[in-house]
Amino acid sequence: MHASSHEVPVAGAALDALFQQQRRAFRRVPYPSANERRAHLDALHRLLTENIDAIAAAIDADFGHRSSHETKLLELFPSIQGVRHAKRDVATWMRPEHKSVSAWFLPGRAKVVKQPLGVIGIIAPWNYPLYLAIGPLTSALAAGNRAMIKISELSPVFGRLLAELMRKYFSPDHVAVVNGDVDVAQAFAGLPFDHLLFTGSTAVGRQVMRAAAANLTPVTLELGGKSPAIIAPDFPIDVAAQRVIFGKCLNAGQTCLSPDYVLLPETQLPAFIAAAKKEVQRLYPNIPQNPDYSAIINDRHYARLQGYLDDACANGAEVIALGDSAPSARKLAPTIVMRVDHTMRLLQEEIFGPILPVLTYRELPEALAYVVDHPRPLALYYFDDNADRVDRLLQQTIAGGVTVNDTIFHIAQDELPFGGVGPSGMGHYHGPEGFNALSKRKGVFWQSRWNTIPLLKPPYGKRVGRLLAFMLK
Repeated sequence: MHASSHEVPVAGAALDALFQQQRRAFRRVPYPSANERRAHLDALHRLLTENIDAIAAAIDADFGHRSSHETKLLELFPSIQGVRHAKRDVATWMRPEHKSVSAWFLPGRAKVVKQPLGVIGIIAPWNYPLYLAIGPLTSALAAGNRAMIKISELSPVFGRLLAELMRKYFSPDHVAVVNGDVDVAQAFAGLPFDHLLFTGSTAVGRQVMRAAAANLTPVTLELGGKSPAIIAPDFPIDVAAQRVIFGKCLNAGQTCLSPDYVLLPETQLPAFIAAAKKEVQRLYPNIPQNPDYSAIINDRHYARLQGYLDDACANGAEVIALGDSAPSARKLAPTIVMRVDHTMRLLQEEIFGPILPVLTYRELPEALAYVVDHPRPLALYYFDDNADRVDRLLQQTIAGGVTVNDTIFHIAQDELPFGGVGPSGMGHYHGPEGFNALSKRKGVFWQSRWNTIPLLKPPYGKRVGRLLAFMLK
């Protein structure tokens, strides 16, 4: 399908007109077949695979510097894999689910049918602008919906490119990309979508939820929070440090799933710092000139991160830079902060950058209690080879998702639900979870010609009384 060449309207009545155009198109085709949905996913697959270098270059331009390898690894690869997974399984996901019927209603039949919702709104953030637009879009198309995508105003080069590409591969009444400032984002969130999926900060998530509430629009909120990494006493500290540093340094820490802070045995602190510094020097030598290390997205966010460090130093923390920073290029070296406490902003706000507070404990239950006593995180990372302790942690803590003995990688499993809990989000998507989240799972009951219901109809008498007494036992 090909759209006309005009720009997608982005404000006021024109934005509503685009929404109404998609809604009318959905009413014309309210239930695309499995083959039609596979064709839509194939178009999305071609958009990605035929424009890899252009996409990487656009994201690099918005960041000031973003490794093309990192964009391909962290955005293009999981996006393409997610589309392939949906193409393979969409027919299975669409099948009705046959359900059992109570003996009192036999020989009636029951099943759940999966129905497209209509027009889905997707608000994507700047840190992974491709993946966090394409992931929800994959779910929306697999479920048979239309979609409108709002790209962050901090990703203008990528936003223009994605709008142009989407017009080449889809008609605007099927998938449309909207660009614009905060006012456009607010108007977008206020449209009466059939479902709205937002990825971003907790503070903005509250605003999105308020806007959606005016239309009773269901929301999926993928937020953030402070995701801990807990290292058990007898886990190899060098292995834990290497894996935490890898997860922390991806996209220079500008990742919602990035390990936000570490909890480790106090006796292991010197070894952890030494191993972390060695790993940073191995992965990212000469950070100012290193092509693999990403820049902070803009001056405001760089100043925010530097402000965290200044605040920590002023309140007695010890700051250890694991490399050289380059402020003029907005490259902030990975930095460990010790002797932190809750008067410091580092422990009050999601860091979203390459700064790693390290807290220590004497006994493992202290670390678990610390996590339980704080808001439920989007991710939890636990390093331990003791299966019983792992099970205990999984039972005692609540988080959006968990990776054991590494970081980040639970998000890459298409069969696992992805989503937060409480202040880190609500709802799930990815794979079948995304299909179900953006479908109406409609329960249907078929009454048989011959059934027991006439036995329970008025006029009520002794027979019905005896039957009810038996039913209520």
